[in-house]
Amino acid sequence: MTTARTPTPSLAAHDSLFTGADLSPETAQRILADALDGADDGELFLEVRRSESLLFDNGRLKSAAHDITKGFGLRAVAGEAAGYAHSDEVSEAALKRAADAVSAVKSGHSGTYSDAPARTNARLYSGDDPLSPEPFEDKVALLAEIDAYARARDPRVKQVTVSLAATHQSVEILRADGHRVTDVRPLVRFNVSIVAGDGDRRESGSMGMGGREGYARFITPESWQGAVDEALRQALVNLDARPAPAGTFDVVLGPGWPGVLLHEAVGHGLEGDFNRKKTSAFAGLMGERVASPGVTIVDDGTIPGRRGSLTVDDEGTPSGTTTLIEDGILVGYMQDRQNARLMGMRPTGNGRRQSYAHIPMPRMTNTYMLSGAHDPAEILASVEDGIFAVSFGGGQVDITSGKFVFGCTEAYRIRGGKVAEPIKGAMLIGNGPDALTRVRMIGNDMGLDPGIGTCGKAGQGVPVGVGQPTLRIDALTVGGTQT
Repeated sequence: MTTARTPTPSLAAHDSLFTGADLSPETAQRILADALDGADDGELFLEVRRSESLLFDNGRLKSAAHDITKGFGLRAVAGEAAGYAHSDEVSEAALKRAADAVSAVKSGHSGTYSDAPARTNARLYSGDDPLSPEPFEDKVALLAEIDAYARARDPRVKQVTVSLAATHQSVEILRADGHRVTDVRPLVRFNVSIVAGDGDRRESGSMGMGGREGYARFITPESWQGAVDEALRQALVNLDARPAPAGTFDVVLGPGWPGVLLHEAVGHGLEGDFNRKKTSAFAGLMGERVASPGVTIVDDGTIPGRRGSLTVDDEGTPSGTTTLIEDGILVGYMQDRQNARLMGMRPTGNGRRQSYAHIPMPRMTNTYMLSGAHDPAEILASVEDGIFAVSFGGGQVDITSGKFVFGCTEAYRIRGGKVAEPIKGAMLIGNGPDALTRVRMIGNDMGLDPGIGTCGKAGQGVPVGVGQPTLRIDALTVGGTQT
């Protein structure tokens, strides 16, 4: 994928995170060098994060929050072990205490400090602060306007929930060799959820949008009205939905957000740590066929403005485009620095952490399947009796076995190659590696999600993107209420 990039601003383009702290960059560098002497790798990660969230529910402002967090995390890596200490006090005394703590991991170990990441002059998002432009009162008034618009659209609207959320994260990453990286990361999300009712029945629909930019694109009337209309459409479709059948069906997945199934059922299994420890269903299969011909899946952190994109990851490695599966063959893993070194591979820019209080690990950025050759209408027409899954809610996956369960929030029966009645309560049940071999047709309509994904792993949440074209997967188990 071709990406447009703009030059990265120098450190002078924003205040250093040492500003106002009882710690100078020179002192920090000296303590860091001593702490990591003899380690294989490690870094000092400093962060300042400002965040806000507004929730308008049931016709009133239910909650509003504005938070500022600041702190550092210090890591020392020795072989397969890592020592980590963090503090919300950025001071010489706190850093010395952290250095003493992480140095213990080097006991009996004498390593050669790894080479620094390559530098980049690329930048994938503006450093603008999304929290600054619009006054708080204007944001509340906008949420009230959206609520009123939604209620006026249809008398069956019973509840409207609208939210705005933004963060502005500044990070500095220092290494013992003097390498220093900075990044300023904006992130916003808008979401609307509607509950519609008819008699005693209640059903919901939702629509969200977001990315690494300011609010402006998402709060134009055309944008938020479109989101309300989509959420309402989903809710009304679900009001007419019948109980989902149970059994084995050929399933057509829609483009875009349904890629979350690939993210969970396949993506986590292609992260380096699970494969190094041989706890992934894909462990030991490099170079082997793991999916149907035509299936190509990539992790791409370089798409400008996308929710999962990063100019550099949380270890300072520039993000990249990593091909994971190519034409059905396993060709790559997503790697942070530690697991890449231990596996004899290169870091791929996937070392991520939730905050300064968390240790980095291999994580996805924007993970998606590339387009194929089939028209989506052709794919639907090819299914005599099946399920068309348009959108998903929550899901679970077991990394070791690859088994997954996903709930559909919008789905339909397919009868005679045509989309028929909507269904509710459909659960897709299967095994990720096995499902990849059951892909029979790949659409030419690859799309990315609208910017709403958050991925959880080992207690850490990070923003991600997902995507895929329309897919036909044969013989998936569907859990429902009718047999």
